[in-house]
Amino acid sequence: MGKSLNEIAQDLKDNDKKVQLIYAFNGNGKTRLSREYRLLVAPKVYGDTELEESEVFSKKIIYYNAFTEDLFYWNNDLEKDVEPKLLIHPNSFTRWIFEEQGQDRNIITKFQHYSDEKLTPNFNEDFTEVTFSYERGNNEHSHYIKISKGEESNFVWCVFYSLLEQAINVLNVAEPSDRETNQFDQLEYVFIDDPVTSLDDNHLIQLAVDLAQLIKRSESRTLKFVITTHNPIFYNVLYNELKTKTCYMLNREEDGTFELKEKNGDSNNSFSYHLHLKKTIEEAIENNQVQKYHFTLLRNLYEKTASFLGFPKWSELLPDNKETYYNRIIQFTSHSTLAGESVAEPSPQEKQTVRLLLEHLTSNYSFWKKV
Repeated sequence: MGKSLNEIAQDLKDNDKKVQLIYAFNGNGKTRLSREYRLLVAPKVYGDTELEESEVFSKKIIYYNAFTEDLFYWNNDLEKDVEPKLLIHPNSFTRWIFEEQGQDRNIITKFQHYSDEKLTPNFNEDFTEVTFSYERGNNEHSHYIKISKGEESNFVWCVFYSLLEQAINVLNVAEPSDRETNQFDQLEYVFIDDPVTSLDDNHLIQLAVDLAQLIKRSESRTLKFVITTHNPIFYNVLYNELKTKTCYMLNREEDGTFELKEKNGDSNNSFSYHLHLKKTIEEAIENNQVQKYHFTLLRNLYEKTASFLGFPKWSELLPDNKETYYNRIIQFTSHSTLAGESVAEPSPQEKQTVRLLLEHLTSNYSFWKKV
C-alpha cells in the first residue's frame, strides 16, 4: 500500500537535498502534491484562500502551480469584441511584484524572450489588467489580441520567475542586515509545478536551462527546491543541468494512494514508455508467463525502435532470413479477428519466439545493458 500525498509531502520536506525533481504523468497528483506541500510548510490561517493570502512574504515558501495561474483571468469583451484583457487578481504577491518592485519591464522582456519579441504586454496604471498587442516598430501597435493558452501560461510563469529571481538575488547576500529587503529572510522552500504547459520544445528547453542556471546561482544553504513535471524533455534538461538533486517518479496506485519512487537516470533510463514495454516483456519471459498479448507489446517495441532509428518499416529490424516467418507470427497474434483461432496459452515455440525476438532487438540495436 502506498502513501497519502500529505505523507509524501512530509518526506519531501524532510529531505536535505537542494533540488528534488519529480516526474509524473498527467492526472497523477502533481498539483495536489504542491498544495499539500504548501499547507505543510505554511498552514493557512482562518479565512485565507489560494487567491487571498494574508501575506505572501515573511513566509517559508513561494510556489507556482495551477492556483498561481488563477490569479490571471480573461475578460473577453464579448459585447464589442475589440479589447480582450487579462485581468489580474490583486494580492500581496502581485502588488509587491508590480507596484513595489516595478518588475513590469523585466516581465515583458522575459515574456518576449520565450514567445515573440514583438508580442507586447501592456499594463494599465494600477496593474489590475494587461492587454497584448504586436508592436510594429514605428510607435504603432496592432489591435489588442487574446493570446494562446500556452502564451498565457508563459506570461504567468514570467511573473513568478521575476519574483523567484529577486528572492534568490536578495538571499545571496549573506548578511541579512545588508540585504535590500528582509521580506525573504524566512524563505526556505520553492515549489514549482509544471511551468511548461503548451510551450514548444525550443522555448521549453530555454526555460528549463534558465531555471537551472537560476537555481545554481542560489548560494543560500537553507533554500530548497521541489520541481514537478509531466514533460520528459523538461525533466531531462533539468536532470542534466542540475548536479545536487534527487529524482523521483510519482505514481498513483489503484487504491488511491501514491508512490514516490526514486529514479537514477534521465527519462530514457527511468520511465520512457518503450522501456516499460521492454521490462513488461522481460518479466513475462523470466516468470514463464508469456501470453498472446505480449506479441502485441513486442511489435509495439519494434515499431518505436524503428521509428527512432529512422527505419521505414519495423519489420526491417527482424532477424535475417526469418523476416517473413516472424512477421507472420506477430501479425497473426496481434490482429487475429477469428474467435476460433484464439488460444489463451501460447505454445512453447511461440514463447520462445518472444524471447528470441526480444534478445535480437536488444542485442543488435544498442539497447543499454547492465553489466
